[in-house]
This record gives sequence, structure tokens and C-alpha cells, in this order.
Amino acid sequence: EMVIAAFPVKHWGARMQHDSYRGYNGYLIERRGRRILFAGDTAMTESFTALRRHGPIDVAIVPISAYNPWIQSHSTPEQAVQMATAAGARFIVPVHHQTFRLSFEPFREPIERLQATLSKTPERIALREIGETFVLPL
Repeated sequence: EMVIAAFPVKHWGARMQHDSYRGYNGYLIERRGRRILFAGDTAMTESFTALRRHGPIDVAIVPISAYNPWIQSHSTPEQAVQMATAAGARFIVPVHHQTFRLSFEPFREPIERLQATLSKTPERIALREIGETFVLPL
């Protein structure tokens, strides 16, 4: 059995100015006692704290880019770490970076800021570069 639970995130749900009718969620996926958090697109929000009630989260997949100038809909690397930590995540998989230029921050800035933020616990960063593989320890 696999359980997928939606939870609220902070985004605007649109691709273009006039299609704001689209929804947006994050998801907590659980199977055999393992939990993966998929944040989707989100700005900083306190909703991640409530996820602790489900138990320890093994991996949080969180966005770390497109915050300049869209900080109201996207999180900084530091905010992504705050949200993953608030949820109780052991590992962090950063997404939404280094694949195409969407915003104004320098291309490698998000991953460099993430690494600086987690410099005391670098083992929490599951993947740093596009194309890497991560195996969740038992």
C-alpha cells in the first residue's frame, strides 16, 4: 500500500498571467514506513511543520531557485532548508535549478547557497548536480 497526501504550499498556480485557476499542492508519499516529501513549487510557508505528525521524513524534494524576482512564489535555498528541516526531513533533494534560466539569479547561485547553508551537515544534500543518483540508506 502507498499513501499520498496533499498539503498546502505557497504558489500562484499559473504559467501565464491569465491562467491562475490552476491548483498547486505539495505531496507526502508513504510506503512501508518510508516517507518522501515532494514540495512542488512553493515560497516559504509554515505548512511544512504540520508534516511532522506523520513521522520522520526520509527525503524532502524542495525547490531552490527562481526566487529573483519571484520570491512570493518560489523559495530561496535557505528557505528550502528551513522548510525541509521544519518537516523533519533527513535528506534534501534540491530541484528547480540548473536546468534552464527562469529568473535573474546567477545560474549556479542556488546550489552554491544551498551548500553554504548546509556546510555543517553536507551529508543532508542528497544530490548536488543534474544527473546524479541517490540511494536512500536503510
